Amino acid sequence: MNNKKASIYVDSSRVVRFLLVMLLAGLAHGLYKGVQDNYLAEIVGINEFERGIVEFFRELPGLLLIFILAAMYRFSETKVFKIGTAITLTGTLGLLVLGTGKVTVVLFMVVYSLGEHIVLLVKSTISLHIAKSGRGGASLGVSQSISQGGNIIGFLLVTALFMLYPKLGISIESVRGFKIIFLLAAVLLFGATLVVLAMRDKGEPVKRSRLYFAKKFNKYYGLEIFYGARKQIFLTFAPYVLILYYGASTSLIAFLLAVCAIFGMLLSPFIGRLIDYLGYKTIMVADTLFLVVVCFFYGFSHRLFSIDVAFIVVCVNFVLDSIISLASMATTVYVQDVADNEQEIAATLTTGISVNHLISVIIALLGGLIWQKTGIEVLFALSALLGLANTFFALSIRVPKKTATS
Repeated sequence: MNNKKASIYVDSSRVVRFLLVMLLAGLAHGLYKGVQDNYLAEIVGINEFERGIVEFFRELPGLLLIFILAAMYRFSETKVFKIGTAITLTGTLGLLVLGTGKVTVVLFMVVYSLGEHIVLLVKSTISLHIAKSGRGGASLGVSQSISQGGNIIGFLLVTALFMLYPKLGISIESVRGFKIIFLLAAVLLFGATLVVLAMRDKGEPVKRSRLYFAKKFNKYYGLEIFYGARKQIFLTFAPYVLILYYGASTSLIAFLLAVCAIFGMLLSPFIGRLIDYLGYKTIMVADTLFLVVVCFFYGFSHRLFSIDVAFIVVCVNFVLDSIISLASMATTVYVQDVADNEQEIAATLTTGISVNHLISVIIALLGGLIWQKTGIEVLFALSALLGLANTFFALSIRVPKKTATS
């Protein structure tokens, strides 16, 4: 193991500390995400419409990230990493020690999201800087797998604890059960903060993102609009369908998230190779067609099957959606194929993230309103129509000859 590390990384104590932070933060994030939706529904009393409002505010840091990082342009990436980790800890502590009022909970969820988005950006650049020349990809892979592995363990811990609570005399519907999870997450993030504060500051300037629009990337921007809408509907409302319609427990939601993460870790390399083999256009079209089927069963399973069968179908749908969402990698390959240089790729992908977050905050608000006023049938039928529109949009892409003939 040490020989492998030596072949990837520059000889520095930063490596061990950085990877330890990735593990601790990954565990904490798995715990936090594992209880988030059930906490909002069962403890805070957030209904379907209010869930959209919560997501609107929770996604704002991602939308405003360009401006936030611009304000920190004098800071090194290590310092930004420290700030982001500390902010995430602050959000978790707020959820732990303060009340369950809607405004309080949403406020500290936004704080957590802010720290999460800041860390998300700089952890990739730190992974590259601690790697030896030509080993950046391997370094990224190691840090990502450690973080994702931590998520999976965190999800499974939530499942195990909520199954154990009744034997310990703790109600699975009590605030206490959720607060224990927030306490564990806070302890892990406190440890991550102590470790990251000990990291030596190398003085590398934080990578400043910028918006970049070029006519040749118009199709990519359009795809990001569709993907942002599709992603937000499922991220925000799919767990809530399981919880409000089918009474899914916290342990089940956390287990499903663990299954999704495991499939993501195992299938990402395969789907990446499939994109190279079949071409990104083919994968984009297939992805959106599968999405239409998933949307249909999400919205109408309760009308087609008995409640028990419908519940199983929707659970399978939950996992399937996470798998087909991996195909979003195809849009990154498309940008790489069209771009003229690395700088253009980075700037275009940054712009795509901003476009994605902009449509996400809009869809979060509209989705909750549509669900409340018309039902989940209309919400997911509209999602299916977005998928069909995405299919035709993807079909209109012209693959450069260099890709078609390679």
